[in-house]
Amino acid sequence: MAVSDRLKTAREKKGLTQREVARAIGVSQPAYCNFESGYKVPSLVIAKSISNVLGVSIDYLAEND
Repeated sequence: MAVSDRLKTAREKKGLTQREVARAIGVSQPAYCNFESGYKVPSLVIAKSISNVLGVSIDYLAEND
């Protein structure tokens, strides 16, 4: 599963919208959408923020199986 898929899965499990996650991590909704779509990969700082909001580890997000 790719980072983008893990982001979407974790967000949906928390019952959050892309807009809610984007606001919580300090980026625009289109920027966050790019992460979930796989067009961009979040920086380590952003990934840490996302992991905190979604309640998952950075290791989980970075796993590539």
